[in-house]
Amino acid sequence: MLIADQRGAVALETPIVYIFVLLIVLLPLADLAAAGFQYISAFAALRGFGQAILYSPPPDVTNATAWQNTATAKADSRFPITNFQLICGDSNAACASGNSDPTLAKWYVYSTSITLAPLVLRSVLCTSTNTNPCTYTLTYSERFQ
Repeated sequence: MLIADQRGAVALETPIVYIFVLLIVLLPLADLAAAGFQYISAFAALRGFGQAILYSPPPDVTNATAWQNTATAKADSRFPITNFQLICGDSNAACASGNSDPTLAKWYVYSTSITLAPLVLRSVLCTSTNTNPCTYTLTYSERFQ
């Protein structure tokens, strides 16, 4: 008689299914979504910074310190620009008097960092070689001449 009456089985199984769905499916997806949004935001900030400085190149590529300070002030404050360099030619060398020929291609190269804070997927998402394994450095380059 008790076997025929199984209406209470769902009431006992529902909390188990909810906990499974929450811990195994939704929290890892939330970690991935947060990491993805942060990566996309940082990359968009790098690209936006490149567009902001693209049409105001430095007057002298061999001595552009003052111009770089002015340019980095245009960056998004959430993603500060680091390691800002001017590269001349195809050899990836910093611009100097020996390689600043106007016929050579010139590039802006700069980077920013993001720090992830995953709840569940720490072992999967935090694999960088930085001192904090959850911190990633994103580098961007853009040709300006």
